[in-house]
Amino acid sequence: MKIIKVKNYDEMSRKAANIISAQVLIKPDSVLGLATGGSPLGTYKQLIEWYNKGDIDFSEITSINLDEYVGLPDTHEQSYHYFMHENFFDHVNVKPENIHVPNGVAANMTQACREYEELIKKAGGIDLQLLGIGTDGHIGFNEPDDFFEPLTHVVSLTESTIKANTRFFDSEDDVPRKAITVGIKTIMQAKKVLLIVNGKNKADAVKEAVCGKVTPAVPASILQLHPDCTIIGDEEAFSKL
Repeated sequence: MKIIKVKNYDEMSRKAANIISAQVLIKPDSVLGLATGGSPLGTYKQLIEWYNKGDIDFSEITSINLDEYVGLPDTHEQSYHYFMHENFFDHVNVKPENIHVPNGVAANMTQACREYEELIKKAGGIDLQLLGIGTDGHIGFNEPDDFFEPLTHVVSLTESTIKANTRFFDSEDDVPRKAITVGIKTIMQAKKVLLIVNGKNKADAVKEAVCGKVTPAVPASILQLHPDCTIIGDEEAFSKL
């Protein structure tokens, strides 16, 4: 596990974008596992800036998103499908047919999960997986549990996750209670993992994930076992290491 400490969010975003752009330059047809939320916004903004300058080309990449809320259509402003188009896809030259986000409104969610796993296998696996981390140590929507859920699955969101995501909705009652997420095994099978984290409110989670025992009670702790994992965090996020 490689740990990179930076001063602030902007520096974190730039370093993360550097790693992603290097991956795409080395392998133009990379399969990128992408994340949503506040943490990667600056990274996407930097990648868009470099794309507009002609420094990076996304035309051959395949994107596979980590998760999606169950029950929100693609057109909903808080769906992750909408988020990714608004904050990244619509500003670069990723081919529409190479964009993949879990189906949160499938009639058969079990089948949707199985099909998403097959899609990842057919793509050849994930070359680089971008992750954030929740205040409870979750990655994707893999919440603290008694065991690591290996494959793509539907999960009931914890109270802390619901409260954390309330800022994106009109009220807490509007936050979906379930999500579909790529599982821990699938994340761990990515060739590279890049975790980005900022803010004092993530310091406890980072400490447990990096220094604590590997446990499904802190899902991010499994990354200690990944052969090529880089964590980039600001001073506040790393304040308890």
